[in-house]
Amino acid sequence: MRHVISIGDFSRKDLDALLYDADKMLSYIRKGKVLHLMEGKIMGALFFEPSTRTRLSFEAAMHRLGGRVIGFAEPAATSLAKAETVADTVKTVAQYCDVIAMRSPFPGAAKLASEVSPVPIINGGDGAREHPTQTMLDLFTIKKELGKLDGLKVAMVGDLKYGRTVHSLCKAFTNYKNTEFIFVSPPGLRIPSQYKRGEYRETTKLELEDADVIYVTRIQKERFTDPTEYEKLKGVYRITPETLETLKKKAIVMHPLPRVDEIDWRCDSDPRCVYFKQAYYGVPTRMAIIRLALGGEKK
Repeated sequence: MRHVISIGDFSRKDLDALLYDADKMLSYIRKGKVLHLMEGKIMGALFFEPSTRTRLSFEAAMHRLGGRVIGFAEPAATSLAKAETVADTVKTVAQYCDVIAMRSPFPGAAKLASEVSPVPIINGGDGAREHPTQTMLDLFTIKKELGKLDGLKVAMVGDLKYGRTVHSLCKAFTNYKNTEFIFVSPPGLRIPSQYKRGEYRETTKLELEDADVIYVTRIQKERFTDPTEYEKLKGVYRITPETLETLKKKAIVMHPLPRVDEIDWRCDSDPRCVYFKQAYYGVPTRMAIIRLALGGEKK
């Protein structure tokens, strides 16, 4: 049993084992099987920030493992509206369940929860800091689509300053060999220095011709304190069918979703655009993550 707070807590050996388990979970899903690994177990889903894919894929994962889910997706309808602290909410909900998946707009909230919770905490995103489970499913997607995680050139596009998915993915790739990064962003949304690892170059232009992975992110309106700054930057990059013509034939285009206008919908039919498949891979990966947090043998 273990908490899943930061991707930095996982070695390559840990990640390889988790991706191997996720692949097994995927085979069960494709056969239409519901496992019973978590039969009798309950997951608390505490989403202090709006979420569709993360919350629903966690719920789907727990159901496919044979467990049940309780929780909320609207903090205003909870005791937080009465000024209860997040720590007290976590300590209370932990009395009702066996594992907690949570998302918060506050950096460090998941770490705090892990320090007060008697049950494992799985970080579903904390502010602009990290999103380890998204990174795990991103790695799984890349491995399934390209067949490897070593020796890749990865282009990160969009909001690299506040993009927690980008931050976690950069940290994860320190476990793999010969990764090169291309950081594409406006000057005001450059990636923080602590995530600049290994070989990289920064640019304000969509220079993607030699990339194996193009990881696109939206400009996050909710992270801006000044609405005028957001208006200046939204739509600064846009992937179109014309952009795809410049890419490698075996490159893949990813996006953690939701998208706004940064990828033209006409791109969806191109087999290199795997963002919806990426969302699909979220369920088997989170099945493996829940199993990691709680343990459990095949029944």
